[in-house]
Amino acid sequence: MKRTKIVDIFAPEHIGSEVCVKGWVRTRRGNKNVQFVALNDGSTVRNLQVVFDLTKFSDEQLKPVTTGSSICVIGKLVESMGKGQTCEVQADSLEIYGTADPNEYPLQKKGHTLEFLREKAHLRPRTATFGAILRIRSALAFAIHKFFQEKGFFYLHTPLITGSDCEGAGAMFQVTTLPLDKLPKTDDGSIDYSKDFFGKPTALTVSGQLEGELGATALGAIYTFGPTFRAENSNTPRHLAEFWMIEPEMAFYDITDNMDLAEEFVKYCIGYALDNCRDDINFLMEHFDAKLVERLEFVLHNDFVRLPYTEGIEILKASGKKFEFPVEWGVDLQSEHERFLVEEHFKRPVILTDYPKEIKAFYMKQNDDGRTVRAMDVLFPMIGEIIGGSEREADYDKLLARIEELNIPMKDMWWYLDTRRFGTVPHSGFGLGFERLVLFVTGMTNIRDVIPFPRTPNNAEF
Repeated sequence: MKRTKIVDIFAPEHIGSEVCVKGWVRTRRGNKNVQFVALNDGSTVRNLQVVFDLTKFSDEQLKPVTTGSSICVIGKLVESMGKGQTCEVQADSLEIYGTADPNEYPLQKKGHTLEFLREKAHLRPRTATFGAILRIRSALAFAIHKFFQEKGFFYLHTPLITGSDCEGAGAMFQVTTLPLDKLPKTDDGSIDYSKDFFGKPTALTVSGQLEGELGATALGAIYTFGPTFRAENSNTPRHLAEFWMIEPEMAFYDITDNMDLAEEFVKYCIGYALDNCRDDINFLMEHFDAKLVERLEFVLHNDFVRLPYTEGIEILKASGKKFEFPVEWGVDLQSEHERFLVEEHFKRPVILTDYPKEIKAFYMKQNDDGRTVRAMDVLFPMIGEIIGGSEREADYDKLLARIEELNIPMKDMWWYLDTRRFGTVPHSGFGLGFERLVLFVTGMTNIRDVIPFPRTPNNAEF
């Protein structure tokens, strides 16, 4: 008999029909006459109650049906008189797929802390919490592709292995086939990378942006969506060593076009989640964040404030608030500063623009004042910066001067400069850290809880 997913079982037309359901046992309870099993197959946060009449099933048959075991049940779907469910399956047959020893299965009880579940990351997707998070993550990924495809953007696959450092931070994971126990050396004692696979030092990418600009200056508008890597030894709730980035790049867009797109994009994703993941969002709101839907709708229904960095600094200094990190013109704003502007001063999302060039990347277009660049950061409640972007410097001479000023090796940048030599155009783009978007939509507070398998210092178990 064909299986029916639990997410589909609650449709009224199934009532009274024979169904086949398969899944994992969440709980089992009952008495000497009847046993009730809460079954979940991952398709929805809602469990399906399966009723076992003990005149049909022996204790021996039901003994393996413990929390964590996997089963197949065929039976009649009927309206339920019990509290908390609209329908239930009256079991006629049972097949055991896999058992779970109650003395060893680590998810026996409800209410495990998120910290405990991070230690059981191979099993935590089976919990209601992480099932909800991962379904929302999947829906958001689909929404991202849907948004850009419907706007005529082309999906570009940029390389994971690169010979250049887009951000200039240097915190990159090196990729090599050289024998680490016997590295080849040159005459001056340095590592001889000519013997390596690519004949030069290479690393895992921190961003697909630079290659994305190549695509935009050929196809007009592209977006990337893939993993990126940063070798920062950081154990904070906001950092991962491996995470996913969405990076659109658009020819003929100025900074205003860029801000318009960023605002439309994040609102689209949030609206999509509210429309398509309501059961999961309501579950997370009930158990973790009572104001989750209110905050999502707050972002959805408010225009974003657009504010120059200089004015933002003046507001922060005049606030009278004692910040952990003092504020002066030229500093890179911390999360506490960003959240003050959003949550306390404007009470709306903020797009901060025109940052000092010294704290921004080399590729950002310089303003006429010689001090600032056409950068834009989108700031959200609870999160702080969720998007960073800019209009890109299209002038060859200005870009070259900035590269030389920062001592970026020209041997890594010739191909990037060529886009300014041959048919340069005004162009812009931004980057959205996917996990930060999922963090905001789910109401979670630790970024390790919104990615299936977090990669952090000393943690790469599977």
